[in-house]
Amino acid sequence: MPGMDGQSEIERLLDEMERSLEQGLIPARIFNDPEIHRLELEWLFARAWVFVGHETEIPRPGDYCLRYIGQDPFIFVRDEAGSVRVLFNACRHRGVQVCRAERGNASHFRCVYHGWTYTNSGELVGIPAAEEAYRGFDKSAWGLLPAPHVASIHGLVFAALDPQAPPFEEFLGGMKWYLDLLFGLTEEGMEVIGEPHRWILEANWKIAADNFAGDDYHTLYLHKSMWDVNVFQVPARANMMGYHVQAGNGHTISFSMAPDPNEPGPTFWGYPPEIVARFRPDRVTPEQYELARRSRVSVGTIFPNLSFLTVPLTADPDRIPPTTFMTIRQWQPKGPDRMEIWSWALMWEGVSPEFRERSYQACMASFSPSGIFEQDDTVPWPLATRTAGTFFFGRRNEMLNYQMGLSTGTAQPVTDWPGPGVAYSPRYEEGVQRHFYRRWLEYMRAR
Repeated sequence: MPGMDGQSEIERLLDEMERSLEQGLIPARIFNDPEIHRLELEWLFARAWVFVGHETEIPRPGDYCLRYIGQDPFIFVRDEAGSVRVLFNACRHRGVQVCRAERGNASHFRCVYHGWTYTNSGELVGIPAAEEAYRGFDKSAWGLLPAPHVASIHGLVFAALDPQAPPFEEFLGGMKWYLDLLFGLTEEGMEVIGEPHRWILEANWKIAADNFAGDDYHTLYLHKSMWDVNVFQVPARANMMGYHVQAGNGHTISFSMAPDPNEPGPTFWGYPPEIVARFRPDRVTPEQYELARRSRVSVGTIFPNLSFLTVPLTADPDRIPPTTFMTIRQWQPKGPDRMEIWSWALMWEGVSPEFRERSYQACMASFSPSGIFEQDDTVPWPLATRTAGTFFFGRRNEMLNYQMGLSTGTAQPVTDWPGPGVAYSPRYEEGVQRHFYRRWLEYMRAR
């Protein structure tokens, strides 16, 4: 209800958050509130660029997958001409979904209600009893609705539903420099291995995006088993050495990296020599190549809800050495206290089938519905979401502490950082999360 100042309760909450965020305080309520969730779907997911899928998931004409932007369903498809399209999954006649299989190959999509039929590029080409029922009808004006904007970078396909959305490169800002570093080291690029794993978690999507945005601090305790059973080559506190980068527009990336560039340990994220030999320095700048060379782990979030992780791990240290994998994961909002996690495994195209399989197994054993570290993360996230929904804590707008690196700790700005954005070191800081929430506030308050 509007107050005497004409503002709604949520508007006052967001105003308060804008002030408190500068002191490193965030109201818990934003992590479990039905009205916040509704406004996110309308003002964030319907306006921002959102990840849809990877081009290697639909390699042949007619290949398609069902995907979601916010909670809106889309067909991610490669048409007969080889172009990638993102089509709203609803017949223009009565709004019935025209594609119900999660993935497949089809030249046409047909509505089960009245039989209207569309090509895989979206054109309406078939109407039962067309001469009797629709004589003079202009089918060309009634095709499947495409997402207003579609763009890709290194095979990662994004779409924006707002016709007035900024150009994709403007949306990425400085994050493009880091995506080139992560995905652009070879001529062939990366490919998806298998299908994305999907599972439901009773937690708010922002908690997961926040975690991957740069919450390396939790690895010291929540993932303590990582070091207790020797599944990672770098000791826990040494792993905190490195950099947090606010890449602009809410995007973040964190690098585990030794302070001394000549210090022994994993380089190029622990990839074996036969893969490192494929990395071409001429495809990136010398500064990007040097960051890649020194990287032990890279983790981050592309605003709003796509995260990534590259790390060498093993679930069986007595028999299998740590094996490097990359996972990208999308935190799909399903309610104020519910999300669906989508998780893909990626590998460089052209590597040996043996390493490809070992990398996939390392990914599934570590970060998947049954992954040993995924299980760690999925314990606290629902608990934090429940707290945010309580009357005593959440509805009273109690604050959560995001002050690390702002008024506490040892992290300092890096004055000679070679890439775009603002960097801090070591990784004992939460500026990357505050950067994420500043961008979130910009979308939520742009009405």
